[in-house]
Amino acid sequence: MSIPTDWISGTLNDLCSLKNDSCKPSDSGLNIYVGLEHIESGRFFVQSFGNPDQVVSTKNRFAINDILYGKLRPYLDKAVVTEVEGICSTDILVFTPKDNIPSIFIVGLLHTDQFIQYAKQTTNGVNHPRTSWASLREFPLHIPALSEQQKIAAVLFKIQQAIEIQESIIEKTRELKNSTLHHLFTHGLRREKLKETEIGPMPESWSVQRFEEFATLHRGYDLPIQDRTRGSVPIVGSNGVVGYHDQSKVKGPGVVTGRSGSIGISYYVADDYWPLNTGLYVENFHGNDPLYVHYFFQSFDFGQYAAGVSVPTLNRNIVHATLISVPQIGEQKEIANILKTVDQKIEIHAAKKSALQELFKAMLNKLMTGEIRVMDLDIDMSEVKS
Repeated sequence: MSIPTDWISGTLNDLCSLKNDSCKPSDSGLNIYVGLEHIESGRFFVQSFGNPDQVVSTKNRFAINDILYGKLRPYLDKAVVTEVEGICSTDILVFTPKDNIPSIFIVGLLHTDQFIQYAKQTTNGVNHPRTSWASLREFPLHIPALSEQQKIAAVLFKIQQAIEIQESIIEKTRELKNSTLHHLFTHGLRREKLKETEIGPMPESWSVQRFEEFATLHRGYDLPIQDRTRGSVPIVGSNGVVGYHDQSKVKGPGVVTGRSGSIGISYYVADDYWPLNTGLYVENFHGNDPLYVHYFFQSFDFGQYAAGVSVPTLNRNIVHATLISVPQIGEQKEIANILKTVDQKIEIHAAKKSALQELFKAMLNKLMTGEIRVMDLDIDMSEVKS
């Protein structure tokens, strides 16, 4: 690998130092706690926090713009820049940048493939492999000038921001979908008056039916794992599509819901498919719109009909006997199309997020090795300067 000649050789210790500031949670005076469970792999910032009142043993204190690095199982790639003050687990090392080096530049370095591989080789312990600052500080690297560090950090920060924007849109759209589901399956689209029935109020044109009369469920079919990697027919179980086969069992379109494991998660299959025995598939739609049935399943609480402790299993006989409210076919199709439009919006932004994540992964390693230079970029660096 060719390293820019104006970069200097060094180690991680030239960029940051280990902060040793331990305290008892009750004495910290802080209301933010970060454990390893709060740091997502590959992320630059903490997305959720715990409460110091819920932990008792000695913890490490951190400040704004410190770096939290998970030393337990370093292959999990947990390293973030702090935006608040707080305390963290002792399985997290706290690094403080030196000489105004941008925290985001350092955390970017900790996420590179080279650093992760190095950290993995420095671990001790079998069941709980941990690395240490004594080993990590010696990680060899090449260091660009501060101005280039800031531009590298700015580029990474802006891509991370773009990813987070897509995540926010996806989350808000899913919230919209959930509220829309609830309204559509209780009030419909036609602003009809509600009538009282044995299962509660529903639009006047809707009818009360047994679940089995609406959509009859049937248990899926077993298929050895070695047969799940050939052909083009989707194999659908409780966790969605798990492979492809060379023959189908059921004509599409179809709907599959989890029978064991992921209870009640619904999957719509447009073409012929093979339903696994971990799921229940709709054997007969009784003239109802398959896509509407799929969305109805998303609103239906299948979990209340599951039995078993270690592996809860859905009892379809009890589900079949349940009374539900059903609109006429025309309204079913309209409701399904509305929800399909919302799902398409989620899919579009999920694709954008995935593309940005791929861009970020590619840019990260190339920026940190000088394969891509950013010195000539006119970019705002105010958000990353320490």
